[in-house]
Order: sequence, then structure tokens, then C-alpha cells
Amino acid sequence: MRSLDWWTVAIYIALLVCGWVSVCGASYSYGDTDIFSLETRSGMQIVWIGTSLCLGFVLLMLDDRFYDMFAYILYGALLLLLFATIFNPHQIKGSRSWLVLGPLRLQPAEFAKFATALALAKVMSVYGFTIHNMKHFATALSVVIVPMLFIVLQRETGSALVYLSFFLMFYREGMPGSVLFTGVAMVIYFVVGIRYEETMLFDTPSSVGKFVVLLLVQIFTAGMVYVYCKAKHEAWSILIYGLSITLLALLFSEYVIPFDVVWVQVILTAALALWLLWNGLGSRLKNYYYIFLFTLGSVAFFYSADYVLNNVMEPHQRVRINVLLGLDEDLAGAGYNVHQSEIAIGSGGLEGKGFLNGTQTKLKFVPEQDTDFIFCTVGEEEGFVGSSIVLLLFLALILRLIHLAERQPMRFGRVYGYSVVSIFLFHVFINVGMVLGLTPVIGIPLPFFSYGGSSLWGFTFLLFIFLRIDAAREMSRR
Repeated sequence: MRSLDWWTVAIYIALLVCGWVSVCGASYSYGDTDIFSLETRSGMQIVWIGTSLCLGFVLLMLDDRFYDMFAYILYGALLLLLFATIFNPHQIKGSRSWLVLGPLRLQPAEFAKFATALALAKVMSVYGFTIHNMKHFATALSVVIVPMLFIVLQRETGSALVYLSFFLMFYREGMPGSVLFTGVAMVIYFVVGIRYEETMLFDTPSSVGKFVVLLLVQIFTAGMVYVYCKAKHEAWSILIYGLSITLLALLFSEYVIPFDVVWVQVILTAALALWLLWNGLGSRLKNYYYIFLFTLGSVAFFYSADYVLNNVMEPHQRVRINVLLGLDEDLAGAGYNVHQSEIAIGSGGLEGKGFLNGTQTKLKFVPEQDTDFIFCTVGEEEGFVGSSIVLLLFLALILRLIHLAERQPMRFGRVYGYSVVSIFLFHVFINVGMVLGLTPVIGIPLPFFSYGGSSLWGFTFLLFIFLRIDAAREMSRR
């Protein structure tokens, strides 16, 4: 107990208290006389908080070697549970991710996060493991992908996307920054390409979305040649020739004969890819091949994005993305939740309306206001000041966890610690972002705030296992 990081425990308790106040405000109805009754959401949340504190104490009492020794067993057990849940006959809001045990409902996907983090820490702490070895990296990646696929088969896409956060941990452990950059580039291609696909460039029959994306592909490729191949002259040549030819084609289309400039960009990109392949064969420098794959992959991804959006995604997912990108408004349908959430947050002003005085939440205008959209209750009742305090608490927790992860003497503890950091960061960023209309609505809880036992227990498992590992750091050094 002397080695336990009490600062983190204090932040955890503060978040639990703020979370209960928010659940109470979100679930309260005019006329309720007892907010502590077990028949109310706020009363049941006290039960979940009490059991979480007991669970945290039990996790601290276990030997830290238990988590290392049984990491694979815990991971295997949760995989079996996830697989069994796919065939669950109970559907809740179209998802098969819940196990119904009488009055109790559990979501195995919430517990699979800590088991996956432990299994990853075990895999990556094996002697000789290096993330630069493709076989080793593929093994670690498979630990993440398998539970992710099982959760997708449960029709719980939001929870599955959380597993992408492990890439932040991979980056800390030495994964090339180019992999992370590729992911960011794909998001940019998707957003810009889909958002402006139907917008024409000036008076030409050229799509702004396609034009900008192909231009970005050429710029990104030149930048990677500059950074990873140290070929400064060639990188500047790519930029100058590419931009000059594109500009001339655009002027010709604008003032002489209108035509689709995108075809010129496609030819330029194909020529650039062939040049990369030729240079790779001539210099035998592998980086040219990787950049060649990036260029081709970027174009393939962009042209397949529209097909995936319109033919692969579920209708409700497609509508949510269109609303987020501003292609559809649909304030009475897919955009209703976000629109009402924005109204609730905006109505709170600087200091908020006060505890239990929120009108938007009391009148139940915001769906899922005590689970996925609970942050709107914070904004309405506590205002900008209260929302800022909550976000600062989350920031303090994440920064503290990074500090704990960095001081771990063993790789097992560091990998697990950064996995915990990544999961918390993803949940907070996406949940608050979707409530504010900045990210897609994917239905993931806000840690320690959203109502329910599964998410609260799952986050408690994540946090307190790490606290137990950290508390044993002095013994590890000996």
C-alpha cells in the first residue's frame, strides 16, 4: 500500500463522484423523491460504484505475478466468451454483445480490453521480441485483431474500433511513425474525398474531392521520399513537376477546353509510382518499395472508400457518417442525438443550470443521455466551468498514467500501462467528440461516467491491474 500511487486513486474516486452526479442528473425525473433508491438509475449506479471499489481492492491484493502468469489464460477465456456471445439469442438495440443472466446484463467486450492488454504485454515482453521484426509484429497484431473481429460479429462496431487505440502503444514501443501517418492520411482521404466528391472545381468538370486527395497523395509521397530516402532533390522535383503540370492542366481546362483534370492527376500518380519502383530496383533501398505501396494503397483506398460507404456499411452507419460530414442534415433521424446534445450543452452557458435543473435532460430530449451521451448532462448542469473541470480530471488521469508507464522497470508493465493510456484516451476523445458533433457516433461509454456495471467494472479492471503492477516496481528492480 505504501507503493500504491494514491494520486491516481484520488483522481479515480473524483471521477466516480462526478460520474454519479451526472448519472443522477441525467436519469432524474420531476417528482422523484429518492435518488438513492435501487429502483432508480442513480441508486443502482451507487451499487456499481461500491462493487467497483471492492473489485479494485481485490485486484490490489493479488500478487502482481498473477497477471503475468495468467495473462494468456485470461485472454483465452475472454475470447471464448466473446465467441459464445456471437450466438447469443438476446438482441439489445440490434447488438448481440450482451449476456443476459437473469436481472444481470454483462458485456464481455468491456472486459476483453484488459485481457487483450495483458496478453499483448506478455507477448511483447518475451525475450528477443522486437516490433521491427515483421513476424513478431504480426503476432502482436493478431492478439488485437481476433477479439476485434469477434466483437464486429456481435454487431458492436463501436466497441471494436476501441481496439485501434492499441496502435498508440505500438508507436511508443517502436512502431515506425509512417504506419501511424498512413492511418491519419487514410482518414483525411476519406473525409475530404467523400465530403467534396460532388463539388466541382471552378468551371471544370473535375471533382474537388478527387482533385484534392490525389494532390495530397503526391505531396505526401514527396515528403516521404524526402524523409525516409534522404533524396531531397528528387522530392523537390516531384513537387515542382507535379504541381506545375497540374496547374497547367487546370488552366487549360478552365480557359480552353473543359475536361476532368483528375485524369491528369491519375496519370501523374501512376508515373510517380513507376518512378518509385524503378528507383527501388536501382538503389535496392527498401524504403522506395514501402513508399510505392503507400502511393498505390492511397489511391486504391480512396477509390474503394465510396464503394465501402455505399455498399458495405450498414444504412444507419452510412447516414451517421453523411450527417457528420455535412452531406445530410436529418435532424429528426440520425442527426437527432447530436443536435439535441449540442442544444443541451449550449444551454448550460458558463456556469450551468445547476444540479438536477437541466431542462433538456429532465424532459428526455437527448436519447442515451445517461450512457453514451452523458457528457451533455455535464455541459447543461455544470456549464463550461464544470465541463472543463471534468476534462482536466481526465487529462490529469492520462498524464499520471503516462508517468507511471514510463517508470516501469519491466517491459511487461510499460506495455500494459501504455495500453491502458491508449484505451482511456480513445474513449474520452471519441465520446466527448461525438457529443459535440466532432466525431462519428459509434456508441462507446465515457469512462466512470456512463451508467452501467460492465463499463465501470471494465475500466476498474484496466486501471487497478496497472496500479498493482506499478506498486510492485521496486520488487521488480531487485
